[in-house]
Amino acid sequence: MSDDSTQRFNRRTFLKATGAVGAAAATSGIAAATPGRDPGPKKDEILVGVSAGQGDVEGKVATSVPGNAEVVHTNDKLRYAAVKFPSQVPDKAKQNFIDAISRKDGIKYAERNKTHQAFATPNDPRFSNQYAPKQVESPAAWDEVSGFGDSGVTIAVVDTGAQYDHPDLDGNYESNPGYDFVDNDSDPAPPSPSSEQHGTHVSGCAAAVVDDGTGVAGQGNSSLINGRALGPNGGSTADIADAVEWATDQGADIINMSLGGGGYTQTMKSAVQYAVNNGALPICAAGNSGASSVSYPAAYEECMAISAVDSNEQLASFSQYGDVDLAAPGVDVLSTVPTDSYAEFSGTSMATPVTSGVAGLTLAAWDLNTSELRSHLKATAKDIGLSSNKQGAGQVNALNAVTTEPGSGGGGGGGGGGDGSTSETVSDSLSSSSDSDDYSWSWNYSSPSQIVVELNGPTDADFDLYINEGTTAAPTPSSYDYRSYTTNSQESITIDNPDASTELQIAVDSYSGSGSYDVTITEYQ
Repeated sequence: MSDDSTQRFNRRTFLKATGAVGAAAATSGIAAATPGRDPGPKKDEILVGVSAGQGDVEGKVATSVPGNAEVVHTNDKLRYAAVKFPSQVPDKAKQNFIDAISRKDGIKYAERNKTHQAFATPNDPRFSNQYAPKQVESPAAWDEVSGFGDSGVTIAVVDTGAQYDHPDLDGNYESNPGYDFVDNDSDPAPPSPSSEQHGTHVSGCAAAVVDDGTGVAGQGNSSLINGRALGPNGGSTADIADAVEWATDQGADIINMSLGGGGYTQTMKSAVQYAVNNGALPICAAGNSGASSVSYPAAYEECMAISAVDSNEQLASFSQYGDVDLAAPGVDVLSTVPTDSYAEFSGTSMATPVTSGVAGLTLAAWDLNTSELRSHLKATAKDIGLSSNKQGAGQVNALNAVTTEPGSGGGGGGGGGGDGSTSETVSDSLSSSSDSDDYSWSWNYSSPSQIVVELNGPTDADFDLYINEGTTAAPTPSSYDYRSYTTNSQESITIDNPDASTELQIAVDSYSGSGSYDVTITEYQ
């Protein structure tokens, strides 16, 4: 914190609050899925979020479930329950349930358990070599990093199952290789290898063993774990969210999500926010439809969105673009597939693990938190001459990332880091669900690259965080530019290249409960 930081973080208005409850980390584990849950899409399920302080998740939801439906799954950390209706129940009846339960006290949201798909388009012609590691300069970076990377860095692949004993992967997969959220067991290997090649290919793009005399090379020798959340027909929001939470709790530094579809859901938002709040950076595929906006989960502000370029560093015809963070090779990328084989696939699914692998290599060189890693990857990206909505800060570059001192302002890209930062924390309390506090932040830098606002509140209450930028109007629960709105009081908002023309406007609002909280703002040059 710089000496004058307290002059930049000011209370906009004061609303008297009483009571103090210390914040503590949640310790409850993920609830196992009901045995026999079918893999893949779960179109007949509604996900219901229960506010913290409302007691048992299943019990709270079950009292509102009609007789023809049942609670089939709960996640106590993300505080949601999955309610399954018979397939013959019409959509209107399900919507009526969503509308009715959403109005009940303590219910934060209700939404469909949407289906997500792996982003991949297999491509038959096979090249005789790999261009992706060379294009992002991983081989040059290996000369700077002992052992081609660090096995202490963990990349979690949330995807289809992976052949973790593939001859070119088993050296980097951990001894406990993952968890299967589709079949609810501890073996994430694909039960049908021919129809589930995606997770194995993604694993190899990130971390096929380097310098082992076998097959191909990933971007570095990070450790791998696999959360199998997709089957041959895709996967549900609930399975993917559970896998993200699990990967975070396993200590993953990076969570690779080469998947998308289904649009915004609060359940997935809560999961990626949980990841960031607990030290894991989600890196996600922008999507393969060629549209001018990125898919979810890449579109969540907590995630890095990755577009795909070809071997000529041109945007791939299929790649979505828009609010992307980085570009990476994603056309005809050679990598591992079941069983003990190799193939070239194309997709932002491939560009994403290339980026994750470089991120892992970066952590082998520097000790960075999630925000610092995100900023450093962007600050050291290579400008390949595309517009910012196609390449973001540039193409990820391993050599720049491992040789440029974080915060030095060096590297070739820009757009997410610099030579300084300032941080401040303010503490206060809220007394009830009718209480809120407003603050304003006076910018330290004329053109900040990033601002991170974190709320840490009581575990038995539900506080939310709202932000407005480029205005003097205070945000409210019904009018805001950014919102972090999980079922607990641990919230975080990250804004890249924020509008510094006016002070940043911040509100902490109690949805339910009372207690003390901390708000921490970190501004990066």
